[in-house]
Amino acid sequence: MVVGGRAMLLRRPRPADPMGCGSATRTHPNKCSILGVVSIEYREEPCKVALNLVKGMPFRWSLNPYMGCAHRCTFCYVRAFEARADRPSDDRYGRSIRVKVNVADILRGELARRSWKREVVALGSATDPYQPAEGRYRLTRACLSALAEARTPVHLITRGPMIVRDVDGLSEASRRAEVSVTFSIPTLDHDIWRKTEPGTAPPRQRLRAVKTLVDAGIKAGVGMAPILPGLSDRPELLDEVVRAARDAGATGIWANLLYLRPGTREHFLSNLARDWPELVAHYQALYGGRAYLSKAAGDPLRHSVARLREKHGIADRRAIRLEPPHDVEPLQLQMLDAAAISATSAASDAATVAKGNDLANVPPVSRRSPI
Repeated sequence: MVVGGRAMLLRRPRPADPMGCGSATRTHPNKCSILGVVSIEYREEPCKVALNLVKGMPFRWSLNPYMGCAHRCTFCYVRAFEARADRPSDDRYGRSIRVKVNVADILRGELARRSWKREVVALGSATDPYQPAEGRYRLTRACLSALAEARTPVHLITRGPMIVRDVDGLSEASRRAEVSVTFSIPTLDHDIWRKTEPGTAPPRQRLRAVKTLVDAGIKAGVGMAPILPGLSDRPELLDEVVRAARDAGATGIWANLLYLRPGTREHFLSNLARDWPELVAHYQALYGGRAYLSKAAGDPLRHSVARLREKHGIADRRAIRLEPPHDVEPLQLQMLDAAAISATSAASDAATVAKGNDLANVPPVSRRSPI
């Protein structure tokens, strides 16, 4: 909300429209940005669809409670999709966030369909599900609850240590279906992080979140992506990340390099020219008119990370492993759910009877007491 020319921080969101129509717009400063206060507009809008069918990815279904991302990473591949949709992909990207206020309700309806086959859902493929807005709207938490209820496997990728708030929800989901979390940590170098991920929490905070999740029994690894040629690809920087991931208990680690599709390319290169002008010619030579590095240029780096993974012994070393019962069929799972509901109901009835018996022994005057 803007009052008297100043952006005011709203304390709580307007409740979602129960009829699924109508919207609201709020503007407040994003206090997570380390490059100064950035005014972010949050558009509270209902959605008609929660799950999106995708192609060309290692998963078929994606789920994004928000559209747009206040992290505003200079290399974000989503900028390319924004450009293709004729939306701002430059410095304006991330200054307007769509909040799908009814997404959890829509998701529950989709997961309840007889046609739903409990396929893996990627949560946060086009936006970070734990960006600052989640602290207020709690949509990611609500979606995790819906996915757990439906025993649907989920893979979540984030740069947000806020995820530790939902250890309880992730633990419950992990007991009912396969759950994995990847923390994006391409570098621990302070200068590179500060200039390329302006709205994110420091990388070492993410590592502490990895440890918290792993200690709770949740499968959590590290994705070193994107690695930036000439910046975060230096051997000592790669080793630093892998070693720190091992110390945090990461269950796995992988790496990928920068993609420069139109939309991402222009924004990233303009920031590169501002922060590291001596590297512009290097990038132009590396990428030319391509969006991806050649196999000859990219494979050595992936092999380096694989060797570091072996060197530091990164593997799933969880002392506690929260996993679903693999030997139980879906029908049996439904019967277990029904049994749990029945037991809860019986316990509630017993408590009611006990309370009634207690009241029977109370003098009538006491039972009529307004207190």
